[in-house]
Amino acid sequence: MKLPSLASFRFFEAAAQTGSFVKAAEQLHVTHGAVSRQVRLLEEALGVELFERRNRAIFLNAAGRSLHATTFAVFEQLEGAVYRLQQSAREEVLVLSCEPTIAMKWLIPRLPAFHKQNSDINLHLVAAGGPIDFARAGVDLALRRDDFHWDQDVHAEKICDEWVGPVSRAKKSRKEQLDGVRLLHSGTRPKAWPTWQRLSGVSTKGSIRVDYEHFYLCVQAAVSGLGMAMVSFLMVQDELQSGQLHAPYGFIRDGSGYCLLSPQPLDQDEKCARFKAWLMAEAAASLSAIGV
Repeated sequence: MKLPSLASFRFFEAAAQTGSFVKAAEQLHVTHGAVSRQVRLLEEALGVELFERRNRAIFLNAAGRSLHATTFAVFEQLEGAVYRLQQSAREEVLVLSCEPTIAMKWLIPRLPAFHKQNSDINLHLVAAGGPIDFARAGVDLALRRDDFHWDQDVHAEKICDEWVGPVSRAKKSRKEQLDGVRLLHSGTRPKAWPTWQRLSGVSTKGSIRVDYEHFYLCVQAAVSGLGMAMVSFLMVQDELQSGQLHAPYGFIRDGSGYCLLSPQPLDQDEKCARFKAWLMAEAAASLSAIGV
């Protein structure tokens, strides 16, 4: 299928964003007629109208809103990619894709130390998880838990093991049963509780299951006193130190780990090698709190 010209999508996006052919024309530095003509050509190519035209005003219809959801994301990604390319031509930029919970709960609080030690590297952080196409995403590195398979041409270096355990705001004894306890389950880590139960030998019989879509929501729910969450030690280290959370059963290795992924050997790029070394040192320092 042959797509309409990119220019027509750009004119449509400007009109959809501003809600006006006149304002879109001002934004694009063209005439009002040029915008109207390009949008009409796009509608003719697609075979559907995208705007309702009433009293010289325009309003996105259902088809227009559907298309705008896509064009907005596409042009936003394109602008981001262009910005990163322009920046990389002027300075030492390192773009890192990182799982959201790792980024929020562990990495970001430690980045000031990285910037202080590596002031010549401008680290751009992108929140994402799972498989990644480096060229398409425009990133240099990806920090991931090894709970999925990646292509053979992806270079991976293990940063540290994953240590997990149940935590809650209430201070419980290790001997206490989990009967009646609200256990917080995450849709993004569905095997977390069963894996811990198998490795620890602790029964969860009689507990109450509560489901959350994302892992970081379980962490926040535990901090808020809504139940007991199965978490990574790295993600709750600060809350444990402050006394916001308690871990009555401690932490055990669940067999997974965190890896730094790259489309090329990390040691071939000096800034990637420096980030890897810093990341491994930070992970080791964090895990030393539990005697690792």
